[in-house]
Amino acid sequence: MDVKLDPSRDDLPLLANTGHILVKHYVLDLDVDFKSQIIEGSIVLFFEPGNRFKKQSSSIEETCQSESNEACKFRMPEPCHNPVTHTSTFSSKMGYDGFSVCGKGVKDTSGKDGNHDNWEQASGISSSKYCCDTGNHGSEDFLLVLDCCDLSVLKVEEVDVAAVPGIEKFARSPTLTVVSEELRNQIIRELVTLPADRWREQLDYYARCSQAPGCGELLFDTDTWSLQIRKTGTQAATDFPHAIRIRYRTKPQGRSVTWTSDQSGRPCVYTMGSPINNRALFPCQEPPVAMSTWQATVRAAASFVVLMSGENSAKPTQLHEGCSSWHYYVTMPMPASTFTIAVGSWAEMKPETCLSNDLATERSLSSSEADFRYVGVCGHMEYPCRFQNASATTQEIIPHRVFAPVCLKGACQETLLRLIPPCLSAAHSVLGTHPFSRLDVLIVPANFPSLGMASPHIIFLSQSTLTGMSHLCGTRLCHEIAHAWFGLAIGARDWTEEWLSEGFATHLEDVFWARAQQLAPREAQEQQELRACLRWRRLQDEVRNSPEEMQVLRPNKEETGCVSDSGSSVIKHGLNPEKAFMQVHYLKGYFLLRFLAKRLGDDTYFSFLRKFVHTFHGQLILSQDFLQMLLENIPEEKRLELSVENIFRDWLESSGIPQQLYWHENARKGGQSQDIRSGD
Repeated sequence: MDVKLDPSRDDLPLLANTGHILVKHYVLDLDVDFKSQIIEGSIVLFFEPGNRFKKQSSSIEETCQSESNEACKFRMPEPCHNPVTHTSTFSSKMGYDGFSVCGKGVKDTSGKDGNHDNWEQASGISSSKYCCDTGNHGSEDFLLVLDCCDLSVLKVEEVDVAAVPGIEKFARSPTLTVVSEELRNQIIRELVTLPADRWREQLDYYARCSQAPGCGELLFDTDTWSLQIRKTGTQAATDFPHAIRIRYRTKPQGRSVTWTSDQSGRPCVYTMGSPINNRALFPCQEPPVAMSTWQATVRAAASFVVLMSGENSAKPTQLHEGCSSWHYYVTMPMPASTFTIAVGSWAEMKPETCLSNDLATERSLSSSEADFRYVGVCGHMEYPCRFQNASATTQEIIPHRVFAPVCLKGACQETLLRLIPPCLSAAHSVLGTHPFSRLDVLIVPANFPSLGMASPHIIFLSQSTLTGMSHLCGTRLCHEIAHAWFGLAIGARDWTEEWLSEGFATHLEDVFWARAQQLAPREAQEQQELRACLRWRRLQDEVRNSPEEMQVLRPNKEETGCVSDSGSSVIKHGLNPEKAFMQVHYLKGYFLLRFLAKRLGDDTYFSFLRKFVHTFHGQLILSQDFLQMLLENIPEEKRLELSVENIFRDWLESSGIPQQLYWHENARKGGQSQDIRSGD
């Protein structure tokens, strides 16, 4: 199939200047209006200056200087005769206790400002709008750039966190007695670096600070892909306000959330895995390196249930007749793209009787499975980590809830409810500690474009998984559960390496599902060989019918993980509508891991995998991080010609099917034929 790729439309820009400044925490305060199909409210961002303040390259500076200054004009704030000393522009009801249109029919908004067509360089900063003064490199003001699309930004202001009662304990310097920018920034620096054991206090003060009055509006401008903010006279990221509030509203046609009806005909809205991620739900830093925590208060009509990526199982708080509020929070830093929300008339599904024991349920940990209980300090940034919690490490089945439209109650009780405990237990037996403390499972509307999607603390499943026997539901549930480790707790530093998420989940779903069914070793092997045969045929078909450029698992090659000095980059083919229907990253990644597991032997491979999870959870990785650690754990006699370079060349940086896979599959077929002839 001859498909012409167009980088100006296929590549997704990540413009946030994470090299200069990082968001550490988001506080969202939102109202959901189904009549207008708009989500409106505010978001408060708490920053920490980054560690890369290098002068931008001369070529970028020359581009800025040569382009018209028109691109660098900013909206001046409206004259404000009364200083902002109250919180009327945002909710005072905060408690303390949004995705594809799936690559299909994605609207091109380039006609709005013409910037999309200027997207010419892979660095993502060829247009003057994308490079003006984003760092401290002269007399110009520092420019904060956030990823933003399909949003109406109404107001941006600095937050006077010094006005919060009790906040003075974070002002460490006795010389800072006068309220100033320096004092406010010092308070935020202390707040964002509180130790993990003070996370409740930290969340409480984040919420209090988010309700503090504004202390000055900031200049801002938007274009197709970004929101740019500056404060006059502030030339360095270290001096830029460390807490700002953005008042905004979504647009009905925004591509981060989908407004639709559920299977019972009731309205709902949810994030369904858009190629543009969450930038049309809230302004954010989308590059995966910008790992942050968040808390959100969402108000909707009392008949609706709000589900979200959150550690707590939120319950509604009635604000007034007909309106309820829901509050969620997360203390494990995650990329903003993993934030998920679903609002609808969901009903919680509960089993009518006690679950039977026909599938594995909770059991004690045998001594042979105890080798994943490693000790030592975690390698990630500090947060309340379950891998350091003795009770969490032995928790085979985490608390879970199931939500769906009422009309699917029978199907959920018959199929889904009884599968979750054994699938969670099986995953724990393979990989050890569940990275997340709880799980919600939602049966999403019929327009959901895939079988499932995993986010922190929540899984979306298609209603298609409820049909027929339990096999489809079980395997898909196992796939999404696997993403808790690979894709969420361990993420790809470069999104083009999505095989690190999907390849692992595809390989692990077979292992989890076999254990959940309590299959004998021979039965498990036969089931996995059958699924390998089906995937082999699917991979061959996909390679024959897709562009070669999109068959490469590591398309950026030696530049994988590289970004500009500001932190901006692009996701190659990230907006290509065909990508949503391709499974190359799933299948080639699966066969690579299957090949490696066979080379090591399953026991050695999965023992290594538990060690890898313990080493890298809470962190971002590249392919070489996994491969180097794996090869270090392979006995010399099994390594043969394996090397990181050879695997890159043969599996990750080439289109088509690796030669080793042809050999491996032919050998497997030969073995199966021998079994048949021998009567096994």
